[in-house]
Amino acid sequence: MIGMPAAVGMRKEVNMKKFRNIAIVIVVLILLFVGVNSLVITNENQYSLIRQFGKVDHVIDHAGVSFKIPFIQSVDTLPKETLLYDLSSSDVITSDKKTMICNSYVLWHITDPLLFAQTLNSSIGSAEGRLDTVVYNSTKNVISSTTQDEVISGRDGALSQAIIASIGNTLDQYGIELLSFEIKQLDLPSDNKAAVYERMISERDNIAATYTAEGSSEAQIIRNTTDKEVTVMLSEAEKEAEILIAEGEAEYMRILSEAYADESKTEFYSFVRSLDALKASMTGGNKTVILSPDSPIAEIFYGR
Repeated sequence: MIGMPAAVGMRKEVNMKKFRNIAIVIVVLILLFVGVNSLVITNENQYSLIRQFGKVDHVIDHAGVSFKIPFIQSVDTLPKETLLYDLSSSDVITSDKKTMICNSYVLWHITDPLLFAQTLNSSIGSAEGRLDTVVYNSTKNVISSTTQDEVISGRDGALSQAIIASIGNTLDQYGIELLSFEIKQLDLPSDNKAAVYERMISERDNIAATYTAEGSSEAQIIRNTTDKEVTVMLSEAEKEAEILIAEGEAEYMRILSEAYADESKTEFYSFVRSLDALKASMTGGNKTVILSPDSPIAEIFYGR
């Protein structure tokens, strides 16, 4: 009889220990659950928005571990990296009433997550909708003030820069910054593409023909001028040559005149000229000359 109460007491003590252990486990689990719900882990490529009763209380913009009030505060995240939005193709009309199809994309990022959350309810889809509207309106305005030929020739980046300038700081009110606007395709509708290209080719052929004609005209003017200058130079050279020849012949005649005027030299020059005449008469292979005694040349050799 005495052993039964002792057994009952031991059993109660064991049950109490089990109860305490279970209570400790439950408390630990509750603490772990509360601790986990108090942690906020922010990555390098995101913002963490701490909301309290649905309203953004503060923003965590640096990577690391932070804390919040469990069950009262909640966490939303927004991307910090650069985002790409591919705009849908749209029709735009140029200043000369020509329709073109524009297919483009933009690069953007969130600069003010609090303002982004307040104006767009932290929705990337809503942000893309704003981007679509703003970019399309700016593209339409820029292209509507430009002719079709100017639009086509502006594909190298001038058109994109004009559209970005037109957008300006419109997106600042949403906490968004537009980094880049790029045109993937700016083409003509298929129904009039061939006709427009043929017209542009014809216009450029006409321009090329005009440049060719102007170049040929300039070349002919240069050739005519050059030929005239060459003719004048040749005429002056011939004139100088004739003057020199005349002066040379005059000098030659003066020398002969002086030579024949001097009696001491007259006989010598007559002898030399006779030899020249004799030499000129000796042609062919026969070098024999027969002179009559009364020949002037023979008189020079034999004397008078």
